[in-house]
Amino acid sequence: MDTIVAIATAPGRGGVGVVRLSGDKSSEIAEAICGKLQQARFAQFSHFKDHDGEIIDSGIAIFFPNPASFTGEDVVELQGHGSPLVLDRLCQRAISLGARMARPGEFSERAFLNNKMDLAQAEAVADLIDSSTEQAARSAMRSLQGV
Repeated sequence: MDTIVAIATAPGRGGVGVVRLSGDKSSEIAEAICGKLQQARFAQFSHFKDHDGEIIDSGIAIFFPNPASFTGEDVVELQGHGSPLVLDRLCQRAISLGARMARPGEFSERAFLNNKMDLAQAEAVADLIDSSTEQAARSAMRSLQGV
């Protein structure tokens, strides 16, 4: 499958923002942005750079190799400052290196297709994300846990 990228945190400004990559070229793309990923599941401080080597932001890079990731594919999270501009620049940099923007729900879709979750769990993730009441969130969480 191709490599996808998306902002994983809520829209707007925040202290921390997460850009997530999933697919065969995730680690290759991430290494072009932040340098060598030292080891799997290790929070590594990195400078996130554009194509000219200019620092876009500094933050944490974490590599989750397949199949032990949310999607069942190689996944990389770039955790930087939560500026929408910075997060967009990181996504655009990943796209320039061969990723494409993920469709809404595509990370969960890949998790389902790679047998990381069943259809009920995938729907529960969507319900949890969309919940607007405490009762709805609890119900979605129970569904996600198979209760």
